[in-house]
Amino acid sequence: MKEIVIIGSGNLAESLAVAVAAAPELRLVQLFARNEARGREVAALAGTAWCGDAAQLARAELYLIAVSDRAVAEVAAQLPIPAGAAVAHTAGCVPLDVLPYERRAVFYPMQTFTRGRRVDFAEIPIFVEASTPALCDELEACARCLSRRVVRSDSARRARIHLAAVFACNFANHMYALGERIVRDAGLDFGVLKPLVMETARKACDAPSPSDVQTGPAVRGDLATQQRHLDLLGGDENLQEIYKLISKEIWETSRKI
Repeated sequence: MKEIVIIGSGNLAESLAVAVAAAPELRLVQLFARNEARGREVAALAGTAWCGDAAQLARAELYLIAVSDRAVAEVAAQLPIPAGAAVAHTAGCVPLDVLPYERRAVFYPMQTFTRGRRVDFAEIPIFVEASTPALCDELEACARCLSRRVVRSDSARRARIHLAAVFACNFANHMYALGERIVRDAGLDFGVLKPLVMETARKACDAPSPSDVQTGPAVRGDLATQQRHLDLLGGDENLQEIYKLISKEIWETSRKI
């Protein structure tokens, strides 16, 4: 599958369109998006044509639906896909069977995507699934034009992978935001935490397991320091609860290792 149409104009659609357009073995035929302004913007970034009318959807071998999880089924049902073409969605936690096509598949790049920020697709693991083994072979070959790590994964396994990504990415980033809030209360900005954030990420990636490099008062069982921290959070019951739950989980996990 060489000729590709991307459906959508969000963060993932933008990164995916740029990556497909840059891959020598692939051809980005069109970007289809209802939002004209954003669709034209993404299409221009990828050097391809934009289309907002389903009747003008270009013919291709593979249609990649890169929209929000909740919109996948609705968007897929409205597309006039040519006979014989394959359709894949890019959602981590949406089952394969929501697609109403014989040649249906999943093409899930596990990464966080932000508008205007470029990522190296060669380093992104892509999880693929398809309605038949033959289609999965085709999809895997296509994915390998973008990434060095392509993994076959059914919907149940992929849902767990997506859950892990939420903890490792979305929740971790929210912890950074909470840390920023606390240092701002002390009259500083997030910059003072950046070296700590970077070293923590490097250690976690370099170690056999992030658990091996866990530090802090929770893993040491330092209850006195934990209580001082809780006192400092006295005006925020939500943060106190988060602190206590995570500290308990760190302590209990460290004892099992």
